[in-house]
Amino acid sequence: MEMRSAVRMTAGRKVRYNTDGTPAELSPPKESRVFNGEEYILETAIRSDFGLIHAHKADRKGNLVFKETARNFNPEAAQCARVSVAQVEYLVDDLDPDEVHLPGIYVDRVVVVGPQETGIENHTTRPAQTAEELS
Repeated sequence: MEMRSAVRMTAGRKVRYNTDGTPAELSPPKESRVFNGEEYILETAIRSDFGLIHAHKADRKGNLVFKETARNFNPEAAQCARVSVAQVEYLVDDLDPDEVHLPGIYVDRVVVVGPQETGIENHTTRPAQTAEELS
């Protein structure tokens, strides 16, 4: 007979059940703390081994500037990675500190790849119509 299990959340604790409904194992208790009168369970941060991110510009210190939707998740990917490599379109000597989106402390390597055609994020419009076409 094959044993299968399902995971359920009960009272903040994860319990794994066998197919007959009996508890298979109980996860160990987690540390909790109270902040502003509310109890929270503490989890360790997720760390990735490697993060490859894309940026519009970088300076020689690794500070990055993102363009458009690249700013959505790239900063977080660099911050959680043990080693982060930024592929950038342009490398400049210095960036204005007010325009930096991700400080260089989170970037381990910078690789210049030049301008990239994404095939998306292009502004497109249809050609203007003449008066005859509109009527």
